[in-house]
Amino acid sequence: MIPDVMSGVYLTGHGGPDMLEWRDYIPVPPPRAGQVLVKVSAAGVNNTDINTRVGWYSSDVSGATEDVGEDSDIEDGGWGAAINFPRIQGGDICGTVVAVGEGVNSVELGARVTSQINIPRPTPENPFAYVALGSELNGAFAEYCLLQEDEIFDVSGSPLSDEEIAAIPCGFGTAYNLLSRSGVCEGQNVLVTGASGVVGLAAVQLAALRGAQVTGIAADEKAATVRQVGAKEVLSRSAVLPTQHFDAVIDVVAGKVWPDLIRALKPGGHYAVSGAIAGPIVEADLREIYLTDITIHGCSFMSREVFSGLVDLMIEGRVKPTIAKTYPLRDIAQAQADFQTKKSAGKLILLP
Repeated sequence: MIPDVMSGVYLTGHGGPDMLEWRDYIPVPPPRAGQVLVKVSAAGVNNTDINTRVGWYSSDVSGATEDVGEDSDIEDGGWGAAINFPRIQGGDICGTVVAVGEGVNSVELGARVTSQINIPRPTPENPFAYVALGSELNGAFAEYCLLQEDEIFDVSGSPLSDEEIAAIPCGFGTAYNLLSRSGVCEGQNVLVTGASGVVGLAAVQLAALRGAQVTGIAADEKAATVRQVGAKEVLSRSAVLPTQHFDAVIDVVAGKVWPDLIRALKPGGHYAVSGAIAGPIVEADLREIYLTDITIHGCSFMSREVFSGLVDLMIEGRVKPTIAKTYPLRDIAQAQADFQTKKSAGKLILLP
């Protein structure tokens, strides 16, 4: 039996944790033609949830996530646009199909499923168009989540737990896309910034799985965890980077170190970015880019075909996310506060 209402967390506006409101009477959305209703079993905490809450994606913001005031008057703080409030956030999902709409024939009731956080919706005018689960679409921070049939992936055959599946879409999906777009392959030297974070740990693990020699940048106290998932070397955040040494740089940090990341690339190297937690405004010497034939990849759009490659790894059990802690969904504010301390190397998971 599907209830008429559910419990969950509404984001009611941009600002501090007080913008996260627990509600017990959120209407459960009925699946219409081509739609699937998923009962959420686990949802992941991500930096993007906090970025969206505080409005960091607004072009008016130029500093790091932690520098955005929680009482700022931001209107267009979503992923490139304004958000319709209230919004149910949560881009990481694992759950069970409990109802389907008319015409749905590729998904069975009871299937365990997940989804991309960046859902591709390309158009002839914009082949890179997408919508973000938990930003433009209601996400996983509630008991139920409504998705399109072609937006879900069946992971019933995976040996991973629900919590581990929920730890993958955003962090591993972002990392997998960064590595795919930059062409990381066997034998290459790869540098991963923020290597102890959610995306960083995933990038280290996935790059090592491809046969690359991985160097991570992380806090000294987290170096052991980064090595454990596949890094051959871990540099401290204050380390001087070697010049023209790496085939690819996988970056989610940016900030003041950005010029050194470019100089660390070999001629013809690839820089791939999908985050800027230390600050999005960087200084570049274009001669260091064009004279050495550096390619820069901005990575948000990910095709269904690319994400399917990651799903295959889930089903085969070849990826293993690190779970740092789980929380009841009602404790989302505490989970986000713990996330922002960056003391945990691994994923924080919310349980509805």
